[in-house]
Amino acid sequence: MKLTQTLEAATADGLLAAVIVETVQGEGGIHPARPRWLQALAAWTREHGALLIADGIQMGCGRTGPFFSFEPAGIVPDTICLSKSISGYGMPMALTLLRPQYDVWRPGEHNGTFRGYNPTFVIAARAQETFWEGASLPERTAALGERIHTTLTSSAQRCGLPAPRGRGLAWGLPVNHPGGARQVCDAAYRAGLLLETAGPNDDVVKLLPPLTVTERQLEHGLSILDDALTGAAKRRELAA
Repeated sequence: MKLTQTLEAATADGLLAAVIVETVQGEGGIHPARPRWLQALAAWTREHGALLIADGIQMGCGRTGPFFSFEPAGIVPDTICLSKSISGYGMPMALTLLRPQYDVWRPGEHNGTFRGYNPTFVIAARAQETFWEGASLPERTAALGERIHTTLTSSAQRCGLPAPRGRGLAWGLPVNHPGGARQVCDAAYRAGLLLETAGPNDDVVKLLPPLTVTERQLEHGLSILDDALTGAAKRRELAA
């Protein structure tokens, strides 16, 4: 179903308040949204008076290269959710960014049981100053992402797997055989590499190396993954 048809169906029974979108799906299997698709979605929400909320919790904060994963599409969401690496040191922190006209809360009005953790604020501020002064981090992330793409593509072709998907330092390698992704991740774990599975049926090997990974560490990790894939292919654990 086309995007416009899906959205029109969603508004058939009344007004639609907002659309929440992952510009790069994470747990869904690493699916980067096409820029034209995101542009069409942004235009539709503006036309119908709905808010566009971008979920950048996993794929924001430089994970895909630019600070926001939607930047290549040139869109500006109404609300942006951020977390994960925003703190710069693994401490718990989350941010919600919104357009000024939607900031209707008076001081102390919107409360809950969550409170800011002071060391995290200090470290997060320093992380933004350290990593986001200039373009060195986005450029480095993009370059490392190309290296991952090249290596994964070679491994996939040799093992008869679909092409990898991703951007920057977020990649997924689909494995069509049931349980195949888990077999690969388990083999990699035994060799010292932590990987995740993703996708609706845990059918994608998911790579999320830290943004501060060194070239040597990345090459070592990719070598372990390639060995795990090769071994699984020989054991016919990747065959459809």
